[in-house]
Amino acid sequence: MHEVKGVVARAKGEPVGIETVLVPDPGPGEALVDVQACGVCHTDLHYREGGIGEDFPYLLGHEAAGVVEAVGPGVEGVSPGDFVILNWRAVCGECRSCRRGRPWYCFATHNAAQKMTLSDGTALSPALGIGAFASKTLVAAGQCTPVPRARPEAAGLLGCGIMAGLGAAMLTGEVGRGDSVAVFGCGGVGCAAIAGSVLAGATTVIGVDLDSRKLALARELGATAVVDASSEDAVARVRELTGGNGADVCIEAVGNPKVFEQAFFARDLAGTVVQVGVPTPDMKIELPMIEFFGRGGRLKPSWYGDCLPSRDFPLLIDLYLAGRLDLDRFVSETIGLGDVEAAFGRMRRGEVLRSVVVI
Repeated sequence: MHEVKGVVARAKGEPVGIETVLVPDPGPGEALVDVQACGVCHTDLHYREGGIGEDFPYLLGHEAAGVVEAVGPGVEGVSPGDFVILNWRAVCGECRSCRRGRPWYCFATHNAAQKMTLSDGTALSPALGIGAFASKTLVAAGQCTPVPRARPEAAGLLGCGIMAGLGAAMLTGEVGRGDSVAVFGCGGVGCAAIAGSVLAGATTVIGVDLDSRKLALARELGATAVVDASSEDAVARVRELTGGNGADVCIEAVGNPKVFEQAFFARDLAGTVVQVGVPTPDMKIELPMIEFFGRGGRLKPSWYGDCLPSRDFPLLIDLYLAGRLDLDRFVSETIGLGDVEAAFGRMRRGEVLRSVVVI
């Protein structure tokens, strides 16, 4: 048993705190990981606010990189000393999606069987089955993706938000050479979608946001044009920038019905709309059916960027190490475990792409 400090959300809407966490040694199929860095993601805030479940207390943190300390019986494919990115899609290999050769849609991903607990024995619910706002965490071995050693503050971001944005463009949206892309919402996920569109060969990449600071970041990460939706008609401007036609791929990275509607009407005929922004359960989309029918194309939700960690994380780290994917630009600041609550506020105000806890 290992005693560490971790960031815990005890009750809905209450500020997080630093608690003593007991982490078991790994059992069959499990791995113990020394966490080196973990990004502060909107999903952690959703957990704290009760937007994902009511299984408090939560051990937050999931967008992480570190080194495997130990593995349990029967573990193959990962060994002590491996540098890994943690993922929340540890594919089972047995569900109907895996059997059909589509493991990126796995419906039965693995988590550790043993529970991490508070010092009084209270079982913790780790965020997305990971719980990485702690110096050590226990996960299913399949949640560890070995990659070439890289700066952990940057590499860990592939564990969630940045992978979601990159994948929304490259995998879900299937952006190709010469395509035009409009990304609605230029926070961390949206800017990653812009970077992914550039990597995929898009020639016109448009960032749309209400915040001039985010639009400046969109340009830094490869946007060829930006639209300030606070002062311009976003749909009309995207059409103007694409020869009057609309974009081949529109990516909604906010999780807002009105923004989704803008993305829908800003795409070209037979184009694709990708929704990667996370909505709340009460939100609804309302579109005229004749428009849905008459425009053709595809409306595609993107869950984790439709990624397969074992395939995609090593490739993206190779691109990062080769200087072709600037993951460092997404690291707005590095902080300690005690700074997570304040980082939530900066994230909400749009002041950062990512705050990253260094452990």
